[in-house]
Amino acid sequence: MPGLIGKKIGMTSVFSADGKNVPCTVIEAGPCVVTQIKSIETDGYEAVQVGFEEKKPKHTNKPEAGHFKVAGVAPQRHLVEFKGFEGDFKLGDVITVEIFDGSTFVDVVGTSKGKGYQGVVKRHKFSGVGETTHGQHNRQRAPGSLGASSFPSRVFKGMRMGGRMGGDKVTVQNLQVLKIIPEHNLLLVKGSVPGAKGSIVIINK
Repeated sequence: MPGLIGKKIGMTSVFSADGKNVPCTVIEAGPCVVTQIKSIETDGYEAVQVGFEEKKPKHTNKPEAGHFKVAGVAPQRHLVEFKGFEGDFKLGDVITVEIFDGSTFVDVVGTSKGKGYQGVVKRHKFSGVGETTHGQHNRQRAPGSLGASSFPSRVFKGMRMGGRMGGDKVTVQNLQVLKIIPEHNLLLVKGSVPGAKGSIVIINK
């Protein structure tokens, strides 16, 4: 699917035509520059690689520098491949938020906020021990039994336990496009998008 790389600015709300207050996320989508064009003859598939956010040459390693030099563009901080672009693109072409003109819904991919080390109640929605009767104590949020002793005498793979939570790649599908502001490269979508403010997101048509 064609799309753009963007940056989550934050959340706000707008009023719809019938006067309802609609929560929305503001995304700075692009402008993205074409850094590589993949074809069936050379790569076995068709795709367009785009870059977002320029960075200084001193922060670019030599393989990256050579890649950007071939494309004739400044070093880019983020690179993503998109398939299904319509029209012919050349190296160095700039793709703006206007590609979403006429799009009603988009999919947004982001990295969810990291929550650190969390227990089973928060991480896996365990209920914990609710009723504190008959002298039970010190096991309100404990995971309970991890398996039988005599057989299988081991803990099965995939057993839900406490651990690192968040920081995962999350896709939210079919977010309604509320507004496009081309002069500021802004895209307003209905609802929330995974990630913290300032995090990089991928928007697919």
